[in-house]
Amino acid sequence: MKNIAVIGAGTMGNGIAHTFAQKGFNVHLIDISEASLERGLNTIAKNLDRMVAKEKITEADKLETLNNITTFTSIAEGVKTSDLVVEAATENVDLKLKIFEQLDEACDENTILATNTSSISITQIAAATSRPTKVIGMHFMNPVPIMKLVEIIRGYNTSDEVTNTIMELSKALDKVPVEVNDYPGFVANRILMPMLNESIETLYNGVAGVAEIDTVMKLGMAHPMGPLQLADFIGLDVCLSILNVMYEGFKNPKYAPCPLLVNMVRAGKLGVKSGEGFYDYSSSKKAEVVASQFLK
Repeated sequence: MKNIAVIGAGTMGNGIAHTFAQKGFNVHLIDISEASLERGLNTIAKNLDRMVAKEKITEADKLETLNNITTFTSIAEGVKTSDLVVEAATENVDLKLKIFEQLDEACDENTILATNTSSISITQIAAATSRPTKVIGMHFMNPVPIMKLVEIIRGYNTSDEVTNTIMELSKALDKVPVEVNDYPGFVANRILMPMLNESIETLYNGVAGVAEIDTVMKLGMAHPMGPLQLADFIGLDVCLSILNVMYEGFKNPKYAPCPLLVNMVRAGKLGVKSGEGFYDYSSSKKAEVVASQFLK
C-alpha cells in the first residue's frame, strides 16, 4: 500500500495527509476548493517548519514530505490510482454518503475506503457502496501529526483482512490503533462528548464559571486542558453534530445537547475557529480570556 487519497483539506484532512506524506506515502489531497487546498498545504508547511525548528525533522525531510503531496479538485482524478482513500469531510451524514457513492464508482474494486468520521455509523456509510467489506473507520485525533491514537471502527460487514490491513498501516504511521465496534460515538466520543456537554450544563445552570470549571478538571482530574477549552478547540458545531448523532442513535436523553451549546452554535460562537466560544480568541489562540458573555 503506497498510494493514499485524502478527501478534505481542512483541519483533519491536512493533518492526515501530512502524516502519511511524512512516512513516505504518495498522497493525493482532494478538495472541491482550490483555496481550501492552498490553506491546507500552508498549514502542513507551517507545522513542518515547527518540527524543523524543534529539530525533530530536517529541512530535507520537510521538502520531501511536501513533495509527496499532490492536490486535486476532482475526486475521480484524485482517487484513480489509490490503494486507500481516507474521507475527512464535514461531519454530515448526507455529504459522506454522497462522497462514498462517488468513491465506489471512481475507485478500483480493490481500493479500501476509510472514513475519519468521529460518530457516524460505518455500516450506514458502507451501505452506500457495493463494497461494504472494504469500508472501515479510521478516526484520527486532532492534531493528527502529534496524537498517537487511531480508532479503527469495523462496520457490520468490514472484513478481517481489511481490518488487519488498516491496523498494520496505522502502526506504520507510528500510531496506536485500537479496534472498536460500530456504535454511535464509538469509544472516544461516546465518553468525551457527554463530559463536555455536562460541563456546558454546569455552566448553564450557574454552578460555576468558565475558568472555574476548567480549573477543577485540570487540577482535580489531571486533564491537560479543561472541558470548555477542549470544546472550543474541537469546535462547538462539531460537538453539537456528534451529540445529535449520538442522541438520534441511542434515543437516550443523556446525549441531548445542552440548550446553551445549541444557542452558541446558532449565534456563530464556535470556539477557536470563529474567534470566540467559551473563551475570547481575538488576541490569542490560547484560552486565556473568558468570553464577555460569561463574565460575572
